[in-house]
Amino acid sequence: MIIFDDVHYRYEPEGVDALRGVSLQINDGEHLALIGPNGCGKTTLIRHLNALLLPAAGKVTIDDLHTENKKHHPEIRSRVGMVFQNPDSQIVGMTVEEDVAFCPENMRLPTAEIKQRVAESLDRVGIPELAGRNVENLSGGEKRLVAIAGVLAMRPRYIALDEPTAFLDPAAAKRILNIIDQLHAEGVGIIHITHNITEAALTQRIVVLNEGRVNLAGSVKEIFAQIGMLKQIGMPLPQITELMLKMQASGLPVRTDIIDLEDALEQIRLLAEKSKD
Repeated sequence: MIIFDDVHYRYEPEGVDALRGVSLQINDGEHLALIGPNGCGKTTLIRHLNALLLPAAGKVTIDDLHTENKKHHPEIRSRVGMVFQNPDSQIVGMTVEEDVAFCPENMRLPTAEIKQRVAESLDRVGIPELAGRNVENLSGGEKRLVAIAGVLAMRPRYIALDEPTAFLDPAAAKRILNIIDQLHAEGVGIIHITHNITEAALTQRIVVLNEGRVNLAGSVKEIFAQIGMLKQIGMPLPQITELMLKMQASGLPVRTDIIDLEDALEQIRLLAEKSKD
C-alpha cells in the first residue's frame, strides 16, 4: 500500500507550491488514474513515489517504507517503477537489451538472471525482436515500450506512468494501453497520469488533482457524476459525455455520467421507448 499523509512540496527558488496537503492511499494491485489540468501537481506527486522528490512536510510510505529514510530508497525504487512522459529521459543504453539490463545490473544481480529478466521483459511488451537494435533508430512508440520493459526488469510491485500514450498514433497508444491492462491483470499496481478522460475511464478509480490538492477521488461513475466540477477546472470530456450534456441542455431527460457508446445508446433507446408511450 502507498500512503501520502498531508504531503506538501514547494519548488524553490520559484516559490511554487506544487502539492498542498495531499492525502491519498493507493492500494496494492489497484489501477488508478491521476487526472487534472496542467500544473496541478500530477507529475510532482508521482515523483514522490520512489523518492525522486521528498516532501517538504508530511510523509510518503511505500509498503511501510518511509521515503525520508535514505536507507529505504533502493528497496522503494525496486518496488515502484517509473515510466516518464519522454522515454528519452530514462533510456541510457546504446541498444535495447543494454538499456533493459541497466537496472538489474545496478541491483547487482547475477549475469544469468539479468539475461533472463531482459528476455522476459522484452517478451512481456512484445518486442523481443528489437533486443539488438540501437535505441536511436526506434520510433516514439517503440521507445515507450523499451522504457516499460526496463521498468519491468526490476519486477516492481507498482508502476507509475506519466502520460504513457502522449504523442503516439492510435495503434501505438492502444498497444500501450493493452500492456497496462495486462500488467494490472497480473497484479501490478498501476498509477496512470493522463489528460485523456476516456483512458481514465478504463481504470478502477480516478483521483482528480487541482492546484496541488485532491479535489475528488472515487470510482469512474462517482467522478463522472461531478461533470460540472470537471468542466470548471478545464478537463476535456469524452465526446459521448459532451453529447449527453447537450441533449440534457435541450430538455431531454438523459444521464450525463455517460462515458461509453453502449451506455449512450441505451439512454437513447430508453428515450425512444418513452416517446412511443
